[in-house]
Amino acid sequence: MEVKFGMNMILLGAAGFIGTNLTLALAKQPENQITVVSRRRASFADVDAMALPNVRFVECDLVEEPDFTHLLVGQDVVFHLLSTTVPTTSNLQISQELTANVVHSAKLFEACAACGVKKVIFFSSGGTVYGKAAACPLQEDTPTDPITSYGIQKLTIEKLLYLYHHMYGFDYRIIRLANPYGPYQRPDGVLGAVTTFTYKALKHEPITVYGDGSVVRDFLYIDDAVRGILNIVSGDAPERVFNLGSGHGTSIREVLDTIRQELEIEPEIIWKPSRTVDVPVNYLDIGRYERAYGALNPISLEHGIRKTAEFLKQYYHL
Repeated sequence: MEVKFGMNMILLGAAGFIGTNLTLALAKQPENQITVVSRRRASFADVDAMALPNVRFVECDLVEEPDFTHLLVGQDVVFHLLSTTVPTTSNLQISQELTANVVHSAKLFEACAACGVKKVIFFSSGGTVYGKAAACPLQEDTPTDPITSYGIQKLTIEKLLYLYHHMYGFDYRIIRLANPYGPYQRPDGVLGAVTTFTYKALKHEPITVYGDGSVVRDFLYIDDAVRGILNIVSGDAPERVFNLGSGHGTSIREVLDTIRQELEIEPEIIWKPSRTVDVPVNYLDIGRYERAYGALNPISLEHGIRKTAEFLKQYYHL
């Protein structure tokens, strides 16, 4: 199903980094009617302050009371951004996390079928579903052996989505996203090395690095990520699972060197032992995406760090 202007779209778990940027992009088309859902309206402060006429806010705790039906009536497209966990801590309470994420996703898909939703967009993880044994760059058909509960949850939800599509026929796309960074990402959270490191360098605070800095990841500036997401959402390619990243790997040491070069700041580094949940090398093959939608041509890490630093300086008055 091609997504056209004038559709009703709902973003579940919209108050986070990706949800905020995606909402702002979707709202640029006034014909789109967008509903954003999260536990507290205060979490939408940035978007709320813009008074966008085609964005509606709904406060709803979908963890405690996962009743999706009342939210989905009349919706054409559902963006599934809900997650209660992060990769680094997901192995601590596996059974609880499976209930909060996998079981609730099944309830969501049941409601999508009952309410006649036309298309579901699920945000999976290019960084965790493949595990550590596979050779990079990782393709969508690379064997999946996650070493975190987070990756297992994402992969299980992918399979559930296929099952509900098979049973009820609604369309869907799965986006295995790499490591996005940039404006509106929390610089003091547990995700987002580029944003966090840039923020701490600007504040002249120490940066914590686990291991020797040789871990390789796939970093993608958020504007490029959103552009790719919208192409996948509105496109009609027959494939349903897409990697979305920069297409190459960058080590943590290279990130630090780039920050040092672009900001002309010598950051203080605190080196800590490596973590068992960290895959040594992970970056994505985006050939499937580019065959369907053309070259992504993401901006360089240097340019992305400069843009991120500009935003952080203005937003946090640094």
